[in-house]
Amino acid sequence: MLVLVLVLVLVLVLDREHRAQARSCDSVAGTCRICRSALARDRALTVAQTTSAAAICSRGHHPTPERLPFSARLTYAALWLLGRLPLRALHALGDAIGWLWLRARLREARVADVNLHLCFAELDDPQRLLLLRQTLAQTGRTATELCWLWTRAAAIVNARIRVVEGEPLFLDAIAAGRGVMIAAPHLGAWEALNLYLSRTAPVAILYRPPRQAWVESLINRCRGRFGAEPVRAEAAGVRTLLKRLKDGGVVGILPDQLPKVGEGEFAPFFGRPALTMSLFPKLAQRTGARVLFAWVERLPAGAGFAVRFFDRGQIHDSATMNAAIEGLARQMPAQYQWTYKRFGIQPEGMQSPYRRG
Repeated sequence: MLVLVLVLVLVLVLDREHRAQARSCDSVAGTCRICRSALARDRALTVAQTTSAAAICSRGHHPTPERLPFSARLTYAALWLLGRLPLRALHALGDAIGWLWLRARLREARVADVNLHLCFAELDDPQRLLLLRQTLAQTGRTATELCWLWTRAAAIVNARIRVVEGEPLFLDAIAAGRGVMIAAPHLGAWEALNLYLSRTAPVAILYRPPRQAWVESLINRCRGRFGAEPVRAEAAGVRTLLKRLKDGGVVGILPDQLPKVGEGEFAPFFGRPALTMSLFPKLAQRTGARVLFAWVERLPAGAGFAVRFFDRGQIHDSATMNAAIEGLARQMPAQYQWTYKRFGIQPEGMQSPYRRG
């Protein structure tokens, strides 16, 4: 019975969403609704940038969405139902998930414990245990708040963005018209940052495709529902990013995502060698785009989110980039994703710290 109810909700919600998005992408005077909004904002910033949104739109960065596979629609229905809960309730559920990870010593707790020992050796055992508990609770909130961020209306999500620190940095960078690269580490509510960027300017988001095609379809639909352009982390995707930056657009990249062997280089991170993507600094050097770091603090008691932009100067190499990420992670260590095997690949002759025994 529950499955039937989910399927019914799924059909009603997704079909309605599909029709609404299809109508929103109908061309009017050569530009779709999302890009007309971006153009209007650009005009308020500077005349020099007014062509960027139309240029990106002309290449069709958000075509009429295709119908999702059944597995994706079913999963979205479950997300949609959970997303009707208040944000504070979802965060409480995330806290419970974090408690379960710690209580059962599941993978998330074990990996986070190793990372905190590596990166915060100066803490004593009680301090590190407290940070571990806080980290797992915040990671649980990262998971459960997706139900809210991916399914709630734009007006509701936007209303929960309480603070935008450093917004003039971002708006001035857009106005300069030479492209903007946003380095968004796995810190805080990075999915909320994607939605903020999408409401402000046309943005391309680089991602590594998951193994299951239906999961990729679901993620791209949810992340792109406010206008973001998902771009695969592959050769064709890099060319797309170069074009967007050349046209003065905005590109968002998770710079601390572990690259494949041969696609990165080792650089210090919290004093430890970490395989680090070289794509971000190379793009910055090649395009001359403005580089900004950004993260979204998750406010307590379900109050919402605070977007924060920072200028860390030129990013010459992976070591410079990692140093900037480390500085941000130290601002709010409990909200960094320590459950990620950041040091899983080590230089030759060194063993992964996550191996047991």
